[in-house]
Amino acid sequence: MATNQEHTEYVLRIGDNALILGQRLSEWCGHAPVLEEDMALANMALDLIGQARMLLTRAGALEGEGRDEDRLAFLRTEGHYRNLTLCELPNHDFARTKVRNYLFSTFQVLLLSRLVGSTDAELAAIAGKSLKEARYHQQHSGDWVIRLGDGTEESHRRTQEALDYLWPYTAEFFAPAPGEDAIAAAGIGPAWHELEQSWEAQVHPLMVEATLTVPPRTPFKSYGKFGRHSEHMGHLLATMQYMQRTYPDTQW
Repeated sequence: MATNQEHTEYVLRIGDNALILGQRLSEWCGHAPVLEEDMALANMALDLIGQARMLLTRAGALEGEGRDEDRLAFLRTEGHYRNLTLCELPNHDFARTKVRNYLFSTFQVLLLSRLVGSTDAELAAIAGKSLKEARYHQQHSGDWVIRLGDGTEESHRRTQEALDYLWPYTAEFFAPAPGEDAIAAAGIGPAWHELEQSWEAQVHPLMVEATLTVPPRTPFKSYGKFGRHSEHMGHLLATMQYMQRTYPDTQW
């Protein structure tokens, strides 16, 4: 039997992924290499923020301490976020953004596809609403990974460098988390390690098509979903939380 705390943490992990990656993608607004991508990345950021709103609202209801989506988004300290480290890493360049979007959205599609059958009816409804968006993110970013990887010598070099940099962080997707087995047994959602083979079965063929070489696994570990974040997380939160921290409970 999953505890209420385990249930809350599980939903927070999903919601925080969407929140933090949405914040990162919003940084491209006005800076993308072409207007069409400026609009596409801004819309993906909005999709993710919308998902985060629903998921954090659900997490707050499960927690039962009166915290709504805004308080969970803007009034937690760094160690209380449960997002994957991959989501908080700086954009760096267009290639890294597109590779990260593909790696994450492929995972998200698999996760949401399982969550539509959740015994948590509200979580299942959120997953159903979010799945169409995630599939678009996966297709869009995958097309760009192929285009960049199998493009010019320079675009190939940058895309391979992006994959080399990001790949070690994907091991965190599948690292066992406390309570996941109980969550799976209760039918709330899958333990994330269950998705690893399906994720690799989708990712590897696309990288081959993009003429990219997937790096071997290494002992490297990241721990963002356990609350131990990279040095980049604090800087991201300083920007994201500025208005709420400076003007608490501001009404617009």
